[in-house]
Amino acid sequence: MNLPDFIWLWKIAAWSMGLSLAAYSLLAVTGSVMFTKRRSQHPKPKWLRPLHYIIGWVMVSLVLLLLGIGVVGTIGHYGNLGHSGHLIAGLAVVALVAVSAASSTQISPQHPWARAVHLGTNIALFVGFAWVSYSGWQVVQKYL
Repeated sequence: MNLPDFIWLWKIAAWSMGLSLAAYSLLAVTGSVMFTKRRSQHPKPKWLRPLHYIIGWVMVSLVLLLLGIGVVGTIGHYGNLGHSGHLIAGLAVVALVAVSAASSTQISPQHPWARAVHLGTNIALFVGFAWVSYSGWQVVQKYL
């Protein structure tokens, strides 16, 4: 198949990646506010934690959508997977997002390790998003 057959798929991928990065940025802001409020005497707004969770699940959904698009688009174009480092970068981001989401559900006084895992994973996710963005740009250049 040629690129014009898949142009709608690439548009969805571009929007999904942009929205994933926006969600990640919003999560960093809301997470930082929650972390700061937790350490201070000021109460945090009641809406902040649910908003953080909602944005997080939106990002998880977008990343899974990107995984599906990547697999379908690559198999549709090449017939198989593994034509660039973008596959490894994408799978790394999917894994980091999954660990981050799973650890977020465990954050509580009974599981003090969960917060550290969640924060550490999200710091690593910054590098993962940079890597997948760079490798994705290289893939786009092959098509153009």
